Amino acid sequence: MDPVEEALRRPVPSAALDALREAFPGAVQESACYAGEVTAVIPAPRVVEILRFLRDDPRTAFDLLADLTAVDWPQRPRRFEVVYHLYSIPRNHRLRLKAPVGDGESLPSATAVYAAADWHEREVFDLFGVRFDGHPDLRRILLPDEWRGHPLRKEYPLEGFADQHIRLR
Repeated sequence: MDPVEEALRRPVPSAALDALREAFPGAVQESACYAGEVTAVIPAPRVVEILRFLRDDPRTAFDLLADLTAVDWPQRPRRFEVVYHLYSIPRNHRLRLKAPVGDGESLPSATAVYAAADWHEREVFDLFGVRFDGHPDLRRILLPDEWRGHPLRKEYPLEGFADQHIRLR
């Protein structure tokens, strides 16, 4: 067994993960710790309540949503993973959450918990096509409104579409 695979199979030592498992029994579908970074896979419909707990519980105190992005795995039944990177300033610890989402599915917006989620979710929508229910202004943020497709999806042509261009105003 290679060292990375071995590290991923070890029990994950994390007080934040323990608190999450205690508050939401069965919600952590998978967890891993590699290079000191703890990751938990959670169900997409529970994202907001889990994020709110992680922010508000004094044992975790994740007061900063450092990043929110997505990964495209076209061979998986739920091809996207929306990834939340959380950091606790008072506790000086990190946690990565992943929520699997199928093509055409949506997940709840985290903007009510972290205001910083606003533009991050717009970017994920723009580049991957993942929708966030309850987002206050879900529209493209990097590409023009008339742009066709979502360029970070694996099936998007590397050269773009032949008729795709940016109009200068």
